[in-house]
Amino acid sequence: MSDHEHPGGSDQLHTPLYDLHVELGAKIVPFAGYAMPVQFAAGIMQEHRHTRASAGLFDVSHMGQFVLRGASSVQLLEQLLPIDADALAIGQQTYTQFTNPQGGIDDDLIVCRWSDDSFFLVVNAACKQRDFAHVQHHAAADCELVELSSHALLALQGPLAVGVLSTLAPDVSELSFMHGCWARIGQHDCFITRSGYTGEDGFEISIANEAADALARRLLSHDAVEAIGLGARDSLRLEAGLCLYGHDLNENTSPVEAGLTWSISKSRRFGGEKEGGFPGSNIILPQIADGTARKRVGLRVNGRTPVREGAALFTANDEPCGVITSGGFGPSVNQPVAMGYVHSTQKAPGTKLFAEVRNKRIPVEVAALPFSPHQYHRT
Repeated sequence: MSDHEHPGGSDQLHTPLYDLHVELGAKIVPFAGYAMPVQFAAGIMQEHRHTRASAGLFDVSHMGQFVLRGASSVQLLEQLLPIDADALAIGQQTYTQFTNPQGGIDDDLIVCRWSDDSFFLVVNAACKQRDFAHVQHHAAADCELVELSSHALLALQGPLAVGVLSTLAPDVSELSFMHGCWARIGQHDCFITRSGYTGEDGFEISIANEAADALARRLLSHDAVEAIGLGARDSLRLEAGLCLYGHDLNENTSPVEAGLTWSISKSRRFGGEKEGGFPGSNIILPQIADGTARKRVGLRVNGRTPVREGAALFTANDEPCGVITSGGFGPSVNQPVAMGYVHSTQKAPGTKLFAEVRNKRIPVEVAALPFSPHQYHRT
């Protein structure tokens, strides 16, 4: 029995693309309960650069996909999330968070409106059971929450993604960033959004499990498309300045501290038509008005030593001032980069700090995010 057959033990779940990953020579690792490809033969650096230059195919079927239906679905979402769900047009999606009574974040997610009273939610793999229970607990009798365990989720990311996918689903070329549409590929209906987690233009495709392998192979048959693992997905999102739940975000971190105030609908803020009313709003709204003691920032590393999650940050006067939450080498910017939380007095770009790595102080500098410019297709 090979390591590929039972990576990390036989209790690992498999996505519908698992056999394809093995066939393509993936290095399989346990991730959020699933056996997932961390990299393929080309390696993380090449996969990262290929996505930035061409088109990369990611298996993100481990993520949770839910459909919420019912007459009070808008009210339910506005009870649990700091968004104006009713302001979403059909086919439009938004990034948001499940906040908690302490003002922290229990998960971050995407919400897309499918109809007047139905919504599509994509949540993080490690949190999906808790998220489902949370929404279910607050749902009224006229709401139904269904997990789409019957569906895989594929992401096609990069500047050539639209040209490739439009050969199978022509309507996707008309989508703008954070909008979606239904399409029929082969014999299967799928829902496609122009979105992703790389900073590049691209798409996420929700399709029936039994159709996922054939779709992946059709996409990979294009010269522009290569299979990309979780390693490059992480380096791409870090360069794009995008948060990873459980690292840059957690139940003790508020959206304001995390620099996500933009994701809180203006109608839900002080003076808005739907002011407050979401968990922790009594803490989060004053933070928008008055600021917070700490802030998420980008950090460029002087030198070639990567600075990893958990490294402590110090001022030039040797005073502790924060911690790294994500870090690694940025292939597109050709240097180590990181994100972390610093005292608000140290948040200005250009502020010089030090990260402690193996008892050595590595010079770092606060930098504006993203490190690699976003290439989202907006109309």
